[in-house]
Amino acid sequence: MIVLASASPRRTQLLALLGIPHEVDPAHVDETPRPGETPLATAIRLAEDKAANVARRRPGCDVLAADTVVVLDGEPLGKPADAADAEAMLARLAGRDHRVITAVALARDDHRWERHDETRVWFRPLDRALIRAYVATGEPLDKAGAYGLQGLGAVLVERIEGDCFGVIGLPLRLVVDLMAEAGRPYRFTW
Repeated sequence: MIVLASASPRRTQLLALLGIPHEVDPAHVDETPRPGETPLATAIRLAEDKAANVARRRPGCDVLAADTVVVLDGEPLGKPADAADAEAMLARLAGRDHRVITAVALARDDHRWERHDETRVWFRPLDRALIRAYVATGEPLDKAGAYGLQGLGAVLVERIEGDCFGVIGLPLRLVVDLMAEAGRPYRFTW
């Protein structure tokens, strides 16, 4: 059994896709980037902090956490503050490429393992009407970069180079690698 230190339904669905038994115990950490911290360093720190936070209250358990950062022109794009902010983010992403960095951490007591991944994503050109219609669905309001590849936001993406699961928020191959490093190799049946 793995403890998922996240309330993300997408991460839960991805673990279920692999048949990995888990329970959800969200971490509560300040996700504010530190001054001068790179987007990669932020993602790694937050994934590790989330895993450690939950591992402290769950001794002996394997705790999995992740953090995803969308980066455009070197600037991280967090979750939009509101619909207007989501529209502005999507307008900036339209017709361009950006990076999605996802860090994954596994903690058990005082032991820590971490991996990270970067995927390049190209958006199609988008007009204001399409952006407004997408934002009106509510989907982008709780997602970094204001879109979800696994949902309606898939129509905004022209192509990706890298791991689609990293863009969704949990690179599954890295999860399997971390489990193996922690002495719990993945099995196709549990």
